[in-house]
Amino acid sequence: MAHREHKAEAKKAVSCVVVTCSDTRDESTDESGKLIQELLRSAGHSIDGYRVLKDEPAQIAAFVREQLGRAGAVIVNGGTGISPRDSTFEAIDAMLEKRLPGFGELFRMLSYQEIGAPAMLSRATCGVVKGTVVFSLPGSKNAVGLAMNKLILPELAHLAHQARK
Repeated sequence: MAHREHKAEAKKAVSCVVVTCSDTRDESTDESGKLIQELLRSAGHSIDGYRVLKDEPAQIAAFVREQLGRAGAVIVNGGTGISPRDSTFEAIDAMLEKRLPGFGELFRMLSYQEIGAPAMLSRATCGVVKGTVVFSLPGSKNAVGLAMNKLILPELAHLAHQARK
């Protein structure tokens, strides 16, 4: 079946959980998490959970596991860099049953077009865990906007549908 046919049979709205991983942000200062929610709602998707967590791998993994099966997608932002405290990538990557390396590759390519060589510092990733699509994005508002508009929103319903087949 062609990708257009797959997309046509997918539900148009996906239930989503948004997670911000940060040692410095809270719900009142989380611009990236707010942007993700705003863009999802504007595209007709629902927000079925939102949380700001410290960049602690065990805490992140436990919360994401709680969302599996109840949400079609979990979108995590923050902690994908290379500083010693950036550990979101390790927490998410260890959980993934099926990785979609093209997501990170495309994100870095698009990011490179905007910011140049620093794009290589991002460890943005995506994959599937127990039928739920899990995205891990950088925490910057610009990076979130890029990933959401260029990659996630155009394919979210299709990805969520394929993950649950």
